[in-house]
Amino acid sequence: MTTAFTDIATAQGLELTHGEVEQIGGGLWRQALRRLAHSPAAIVGTILITCFVLVAIFAPWIAPYAPGDNTWLSEVRPGEYPPPSAEHWLGIDPQGRDVFSRLIYGTRQSLLIGVVSVVLGGLVGVGLGLLAGAFSGWVDTTVMRFVDILLSVPSLLLAIAIAAVLGPSLTSVMIAIAVTSVPIFARLLRGQMLGQRASDYVLAAKASGLRRRTIVFGHVLPNSMTPVLVQGTLYLSIAIIDAAGLAFLGLSSPDPSTPEWGRMLTDAQDALATAPLLAIAPGIAIVLAALGFTLLGEQMREALDPKYHR
Repeated sequence: MTTAFTDIATAQGLELTHGEVEQIGGGLWRQALRRLAHSPAAIVGTILITCFVLVAIFAPWIAPYAPGDNTWLSEVRPGEYPPPSAEHWLGIDPQGRDVFSRLIYGTRQSLLIGVVSVVLGGLVGVGLGLLAGAFSGWVDTTVMRFVDILLSVPSLLLAIAIAAVLGPSLTSVMIAIAVTSVPIFARLLRGQMLGQRASDYVLAAKASGLRRRTIVFGHVLPNSMTPVLVQGTLYLSIAIIDAAGLAFLGLSSPDPSTPEWGRMLTDAQDALATAPLLAIAPGIAIVLAALGFTLLGEQMREALDPKYHR
């Protein structure tokens, strides 16, 4: 960002000190952080995300029992499940396991799937968007037609198909969700780079004789990544929901003891009439996690987008 301002100033015959350049280049992020700090929605989202991250990190110390411990299976009767008590805050599931402990450990699994899938999809999408945005002609056309093919299939249907082909596992779920996010990141970065290529600082860089590689990686790409980072935060909520959906369909880990919010919903199907809390607890966790990332992502977009500034 700061190099862009330097190039513009040089092209216009201006001399900026290092302090002035740093002040101009860092102003956008400082103003964005200031807006986020005064946004109730951003504060709520940050608190929710922080709570889930802390729970995931300290799950072994927070959960009273191991997630696969079915010591209380003898207390389960057909159609009757032990209700919440002082020992089991959310009751016992049909397999005789403590629901609260599985909910705590499920936070770790769900966040891991969401973060890994978004990172993988973001890396591939940014690579494709970089190719399409840096080059024109047949490269741009080929990349975007591939992206259009991915977009032509509903994301959840595509994720189900990929996970089914790869076989039930956490890795399959991560790959499936990552593939569905690739076209979103690719199209977003390409659009941003095309807009940046017509900016004054790019014209100034070309006039100064800089090579295309330097212009793309030193100027255009860094100034185009902000919306991509915001989109990654927003897509984390979708990834968590999709991961729960794939687990509910039995496409996640084949190990029944794996604690995951979607699998907890599957295990609670037969107990909805007599013990609805078994499904309500993981459902609330999914909603709150998705809400936290959505609130923070939306406020980041508004804080960094000049169109939203009054």
